[in-house]
Amino acid sequence: MVRLDFVGIAFGALFFCLSLTPSLLPRDWLFQGLIGGLNAAIGYGIGVFIGRMCRRFLLRRRSWWPPSRSVLYAMKAACVALSAGACLLMLIPAARWQRELSAAVGMPGPETPGYLRTLLVAVLVAGSCVAVARVLIDLIKTIARFFIRRWRLHDEVALFFGTAIVVALVITLVNGVLVRGFLAGANRVFQPQNHTTRPGVVQPHEPERSGSPESFAPWDTLGYQGRNFVAGGPRAEDLTRINGRPAKEPIRVYVGLQTADTDEARMAVLLSELERTGAFDREVLVIIPTTGTGWVNPIAARAVEMMYNGDTALVASQYSFLPSWISFVGDREKSMISGRQMIDAVHQRWRKRPPERRPKLMLYGESLGSMAGQAAFGWLPDISEMGFSSVLWVGPPNASPLWRAIIQRRDPGTPEVEPRYDNGRTVRFTQATDPAEIAADTAGPWEGTRVLFMQHASDPVVWWSQDLLFSRPDWLREPPGRDRSPSMRWYPIITFWQVSADITNAMSVPDGHGHNYGEYILDGWVAVAAPEGWTSADTERIRAALRAMRTDLDDD
Repeated sequence: MVRLDFVGIAFGALFFCLSLTPSLLPRDWLFQGLIGGLNAAIGYGIGVFIGRMCRRFLLRRRSWWPPSRSVLYAMKAACVALSAGACLLMLIPAARWQRELSAAVGMPGPETPGYLRTLLVAVLVAGSCVAVARVLIDLIKTIARFFIRRWRLHDEVALFFGTAIVVALVITLVNGVLVRGFLAGANRVFQPQNHTTRPGVVQPHEPERSGSPESFAPWDTLGYQGRNFVAGGPRAEDLTRINGRPAKEPIRVYVGLQTADTDEARMAVLLSELERTGAFDREVLVIIPTTGTGWVNPIAARAVEMMYNGDTALVASQYSFLPSWISFVGDREKSMISGRQMIDAVHQRWRKRPPERRPKLMLYGESLGSMAGQAAFGWLPDISEMGFSSVLWVGPPNASPLWRAIIQRRDPGTPEVEPRYDNGRTVRFTQATDPAEIAADTAGPWEGTRVLFMQHASDPVVWWSQDLLFSRPDWLREPPGRDRSPSMRWYPIITFWQVSADITNAMSVPDGHGHNYGEYILDGWVAVAAPEGWTSADTERIRAALRAMRTDLDDD
């Protein structure tokens, strides 16, 4: 027989209803059901605990408690009915909130009747979670009874030891078996794709590219994303047509995980490739720490090549087979170590050249690539001291060390979603997706090294943090950012899971929202690294060329 605690039911319903409130991005009924069910299960557990504590310490020995059986049944029935009714009625404004969020990002929203399916999914998810919790509780009781029979322990002592053993087993199972098993399984799933090549991608024959016949990095060792990178992008004839003047053949250097057996050996190949292609003789040299699978945003790469008419060298390397979200959860430290190694290796070789013969040194990073790039610097002045002229970081994860330090030390009175630091002398932030607004955010005076963070107010990758569990962040205390719903509120535990679910949808929204920065990366490049004499007409010319070439862009 299924027995449920009516206080737990009330708290579970409360948590479910609060989970229906708006978050950063729209969610369909299935995702909402999953997150609602998880929150309902957590609320149920909290309610059970509170109910038991109240009965043990507040209601115990009260003359009027417990009430008669008929009154108690009536109370339970009323609690269940009111909880179910509240959950069902709450879905009506929830569907409206989701339509508002969808409209804000330019997507179709859900209809109210279809959104009612959320409740069914939530019940199934919550029921499964409660069932697992009960199995664990029964296991604790079984162990406690064994201790009581075997060693005559006191009941509470036996329960303590039983709980400690089960908790230790669960932690060991999750961390030592499930997580490792998940990562191992993910490697087996995604590693085969690394050996494949996207249809239409062919080996480049230009010597300026890794993977060409002259390259020290063989084509078949570059990985899926590496082959996309070196084979893609504009050629000299394309740039000549776009810019109306003779262009150079852009240099693209890349090493994959299979290019060499060790990190040190891969860096040696990468440096050899830079020397072979003449990368240090170009006007700009752009270091690009990649995301999990080794992906480089084609828009970011093409934009800077078009701006400098091919007088560029782009360098990147792969450190994992796994998509960014798995790398972030499973081994973010690996991405940071890899980014630091590549930046240090290229920078040391760059410094050996006479100052007058060095190219402009630039750095680009997106998502986990931004976090990897920041790992090379202890603090903001290090960027200037190392000689970087321009840095563009897009959608940095909340755990990024340099980003967090700057946010925490931002100028008083400036919001977290678009802060100012040192009055914008070196670093700027923008949440805008209008070229004019980005230009205004990055307008002079801005001398010396320029560092720009692009971060959407609706990007869950930027705002997700474990702190959301029990602490309201500044960005939810302040007026909402450009594309964040003003109806979003912070609730302990609930908001954490809402934003966690948003991460899964972060790239599925149109350009300019969530974790999709699209063509506005061009405006970021213009802000930090515009060639001399650059005009807004030049920007629009490059934008039109990027739009014409977007049909073959690949995603992480």
